[in-house]
Formats: sequence, C-alpha cells, structure tokens
Amino acid sequence: PEMPAQQLTQTADLAAFDRRNAAWYIDKLVQALIFIGGISAIIFVVGIFVFITKEGLGFILDRFDFMEFFTSEYWYPAEEEDPEYGILAMIAGTASVTVLAMLVAIPFSLGTAVYIAEFATGKTRETLKILVELLAAIPSVVWGFIGLSIMNPLIIDLFDVPVGLNVLNAGIILGLMAAPIMTSIAEDALKAVPDRYREAAEALGATRWQVIQKTVLPAARNGLLGAVLLGVGRAFGETMAVLMATGHAINIPDSVFDSVRALPATIAAELGETAVGSEHYQALFTLGIFLFMVTFVINLCADLVVRDTAKK
Repeated sequence: PEMPAQQLTQTADLAAFDRRNAAWYIDKLVQALIFIGGISAIIFVVGIFVFITKEGLGFILDRFDFMEFFTSEYWYPAEEEDPEYGILAMIAGTASVTVLAMLVAIPFSLGTAVYIAEFATGKTRETLKILVELLAAIPSVVWGFIGLSIMNPLIIDLFDVPVGLNVLNAGIILGLMAAPIMTSIAEDALKAVPDRYREAAEALGATRWQVIQKTVLPAARNGLLGAVLLGVGRAFGETMAVLMATGHAINIPDSVFDSVRALPATIAAELGETAVGSEHYQALFTLGIFLFMVTFVINLCADLVVRDTAKK
C-alpha cells in the first residue's frame, strides 16, 4: 500500500534534518582538526624553546659569563681544571659562511626567479619550477658529501691551498642549498605585482628589461627582501653540510680559505660525546638557545616583510 502524502512529507523532512545534523557535526569536526593543526605549530615551537631552555638553564644560572661567552674565541669545554666557553670564533665562522652563501645565492636565486616569472612560458616554466623544487629536496648530508668529495679537491687544485674544507667550500654549498627556497619566495613576490604596472610601463615605451628593472623589482622589493631573509635563516641554521664542508676548526677566519667551525655544527658534533646534565652538556644547550633566538628573529622579520607585501 502507498504511504499517505503527509507521512511521505514527514519522512523527507526527517531525512533532510538528519543530513543537516550530519553535515553540522562533520563541519565542526573539520574545524576542530584544522584548529588543532594550526595551533600545534605554536605548541611545538614553544615546547622546543622550553625544552632547550630547561636543559641550558643550569649553565646560565651557575657558570654563564657574558663577556667570556660572547667575546672569547676559546672553546675548551673538556678541560677538567679550567674549561673555557667562548663562542666568538664560532659566531665569526657561522657569519662568514652565511655571508658568502648569500653572495652566491642571491644573484642565482633572484635571476632564476626573474626568468621564471617574467620570461619563461608554458612547459619551460613548469620544468624549471619542478627542477627548483627537486633541488630543494636534496638532503643536507648529500650536499655535505658534495663539499667533501668534489669541492674539497677542486678548491685545492684551483687555488693551491693545503685544505679545501673552508669558508669558500661551505659558502658555495650553503648558497646552493638556500637558493631554492629563495627562488620560490622571490617568484611569488614577482608574480604578485599587478599586471597593470607592467602594462603602464610598456605603454610609456619601456623595454622588457626596463619594465622589470624600473617597475617590477621595486614593486616587489619587500617580498624579495623576505626571500633573502628566509635564505639567511636557512643558511645560519644549517648543520650537516656545514659540519662536513668547513673543516670544523675553531678559528676566526682571515680569508675564505680558512677552516672554521659553525654554531649548529658544534652542537651536532659534541652533544653525543657529553654526559647528560654535565656543564658541557648544558653549555651546548645554551648555544642552542642563542641559535634558536637568532634564527627565530631572522624568520620573524622575513615573515613580517612577506606579510606586509601581501597586504599591499
């Protein structure tokens, strides 16, 4: 027997109500998962900072000497009678490698970004973007092997120096490592420049390069600066490639052919050999606190610059 029309209407209404309730619950569940995913990044960053601060707090309270720590170039934490904890040489080594890496990466990455964003079309553009992403996917230990086995003998032969593991080696390797992320951010900044800017410049008779030089690059300068700052943060915090390519010698460099030691490499090389809870162990975590703060400030500045560009 057929159901009465009123009963059919009630059944349809109940089914629609159930679907609306199910959709509401699914929507709330998805919102909760997205919120957890978003807030987890903040929780992880805070948790990491709390952990390294807790481990290094004993050294900061009991042994830390600001003048010795930041102005002395002597790092001898294993001395039993009078250990020394000076990181000036490591700061100089890290800074020298980072500066050279930026001198290598900035022209390479910005040139690639300009070509992809302004000149390349179709399959050429897509191929180049894929290759840049593949370059970013190479593990840092592989870059370290390249510096150790290829760049090392090459620098010795070309420049007639006794050791090829030095600032020049690490700077080139780090520059190539930082270039992909800088290229991606710089390309996004260039593509964000409105097309009407280019059209107006071309209407005034500007050539293709004049449009890029006088219009596109100035309009995208904040985004390009953000790309450079992100590259600096990438280079400053790199560990394995620097450990393998610098020679790992405590030294304030006088030239690009001097071996140096970087802050992240020191933590990676020494942490496994120290007793947990010892003064040396806590000093390495104090290095981690300093490194965390520096890289956090660099990345925060880059993020603020990129956000400012997005708003404009």
